[in-house]
Amino acid sequence: MKYDYLIVGAGLFGAVFAREAADAGKRVLVIDRRPHIAGNVYTEKIEGINVHRYGAHIFHTNNREVWRYVNRFAEFNRFTNSPVANYNGELYSLPFNMYTFNRMWGVVTPEEAAARIEEQRKAAGITEPKNLEEQAISLVGTDIYEKLVKGYTEKQWGRSCTELPAFIIRRLPVRLTFDNNYFNALFQGIPVGGYTRMVERMLDGIEVRLNTDFLKNRAELSALADRVLYTGAIDAYFDLSLGSLEYRSVRFETEVLDKPNFQGNAAVNYTDRETPWTRIIEHKWFEFGKDEEGNDLPKTVISREYSSEWKPGGEPYYPVNNEKNSALYERYREMALREKNVIFGGRLGEYKYYDMDKVIEQALALSKKELH
Repeated sequence: MKYDYLIVGAGLFGAVFAREAADAGKRVLVIDRRPHIAGNVYTEKIEGINVHRYGAHIFHTNNREVWRYVNRFAEFNRFTNSPVANYNGELYSLPFNMYTFNRMWGVVTPEEAAARIEEQRKAAGITEPKNLEEQAISLVGTDIYEKLVKGYTEKQWGRSCTELPAFIIRRLPVRLTFDNNYFNALFQGIPVGGYTRMVERMLDGIEVRLNTDFLKNRAELSALADRVLYTGAIDAYFDLSLGSLEYRSVRFETEVLDKPNFQGNAAVNYTDRETPWTRIIEHKWFEFGKDEEGNDLPKTVISREYSSEWKPGGEPYYPVNNEKNSALYERYREMALREKNVIFGGRLGEYKYYDMDKVIEQALALSKKELH
């Protein structure tokens, strides 16, 4: 055996575990089927702008251990996520806060806003929300649900809000303040120089092979190491033997514009049902429109995001954690537990939507269990 660990996937989960294993004196090989490291947090330079190839990634956490950990590999700027919602040309603040309520209803005080939400919740007659629509109305009332939640959510998930589970929207931020910070987190920002540079530093001194598909060369690659950490799709690992788990995918149309400012904000969500894209990202505003030397950038890069059902050959983004898929995943998990010398981890390996800090937290927890 040449290696102690073969790590399948050079995204955050794989990179963190690889760093910890290497620091513990283990021999590590990281492989990825893509031509680049960093998985879905991969950023590439276009016109001096760090473009988030697979959609916007804003790091936020309340976990001090995770925050200290990522700061070993990157300096973070002070970016605060304050998206804007565009409903047929009407602009609203996200998260839902006093600016949103004032624009929607003309209310001025938190008391007035709370009374309007309560009035609409009562009128809807919802006591125990059974689906996403009922959960949203109980949180923000009917008007905001109809304009700012329903269309966006149905585009994102490709399903009616009445068919989606309530838990998807339970963390929807609703504030009776004028705070425009979407994330209620102690720590937040974007790595200066982009996520790819951060992951490069995590993998410093570790052997990495790109354009290497584990599932196509499983026997040969597995034979290289004592243990395998697999961060790909769990159903694909088992050749879909129990059937396919469902995912949502995202398609991006990215273009360079010969102007310094397209929309004045990093993220604008299009919440009407008719606009085909879910949002437009203007990447330069993640870094305040400046390059690393602090110079203004003369051009801009935008990405329109289109949500779609995942099909083989596409990139799986969001697990569809409904009852049917959760039950199927449990059957795959039982098979995974019986696999000798193979560990499953990460968003696809555990069929769970993780924020970045949770991915790192899970990878650190696994490394403590495995390596100490």
